[in-house]
Amino acid sequence: MPSSAQYIEAISKRRSIYNLGNKLPQSPKEIADIIQSTIRQCPSSFNVQSSRAVILFGAEHHKVWEIVKAALKKVTTEEQYQQSEAKVDNCFAAGAGTVLFYEDDAAIKEQQESFPSYAESFPTFSQHASGMAQFAVWSALAQGGIGATLQHYNALIEQDLRAAFDLSENWKLVAQMPFGSIEKPADPKTHLPDEGRFIVRGA
Repeated sequence: MPSSAQYIEAISKRRSIYNLGNKLPQSPKEIADIIQSTIRQCPSSFNVQSSRAVILFGAEHHKVWEIVKAALKKVTTEEQYQQSEAKVDNCFAAGAGTVLFYEDDAAIKEQQESFPSYAESFPTFSQHASGMAQFAVWSALAQGGIGATLQHYNALIEQDLRAAFDLSENWKLVAQMPFGSIEKPADPKTHLPDEGRFIVRGA
């Protein structure tokens, strides 16, 4: 019978893996199914299910990071760009795929109209939902031996991604998750002392 300890052990495998390769233990279709199934199970306020994802492999995955590099070149010095280009090529594009995480603004606006008392809170609730989807997908990939990181080039690339993949104007970019084989594991994770982080009373 699965236990809480087994769940904690599973999510502890979720780490930022910057040394990615393009080998995958499962087919792209199987991995896409894992990502979709994971997001389906994630909670959202009033069950609005506002999270959206674009799951890319191969040349489509590489297209994302070419767009990132082109955007960075416009806003950095030559020296800065060389460093950024190396990071993008070696840490992100070197992987096998990318998940683009979006939130559907139309769904959020519909909630605001239906529940005006909570209107100001729904954009925050939307970010909560997206964060849970990102964490869940990241953990599910890690459980399958697939490494990933989470990136946020949002404002630099959102319009270009929308054009490249013919996405709705209502979809707002939240994060990018390159993934692939783990060519080098992450360093051991350190933790702050529990004192000052947690308060337990009545136990």
